[in-house]
Amino acid sequence: SIGINAEYGVSTQSTGAKSHLIGLVGDEDTCTAFLLGGIGELNDKREPNFLVVKKDTTIGDIESNLKRLLARKDIGIILINQHIANDVRHIIEAHTAPIPALLEIPSKEHPYDPSKDSILRRAKGMFNIDDMR
Repeated sequence: SIGINAEYGVSTQSTGAKSHLIGLVGDEDTCTAFLLGGIGELNDKREPNFLVVKKDTTIGDIESNLKRLLARKDIGIILINQHIANDVRHIIEAHTAPIPALLEIPSKEHPYDPSKDSILRRAKGMFNIDDMR
C-alpha cells in the first residue's frame, strides 16, 4: 500500500520507511473513488482511516470521527470534502499541528470555493505578495 512519508514524500511500505496514511472524510462518491485507489486501511484497533458521510450521518458523528483521525499517529494527511468541512469548521480551525495536514477538496456536486477554505486563508496570511516579486 502507498503511504505518505513526512520527510521523504510518497513511499511504499515495502521500502521499510516509516510512512503515514491518508485519512478521508467524504461523501459516498469521493470515498468510493479514493478507496478504489487503494487508500483504505484499518489500524490495530480495526478502525478505518476514512468516514463515508451519508445523508443520515450526524454532525456529531462527523466531529467524533474527524477528531479520531486527527489523533491518529499513523495518518499524515486528511482529505475532507469542503461541504462537509463547513459543518465542522470549528474543529478544522482549531487544528494547528502540521501533521496530519488537513486539505479541503471538492466533491462531484459541490465545487471548491477557496474563500471558504480556512487552511488556505491561513497559508495566504503567512506570505506577503511583495515577497514573491
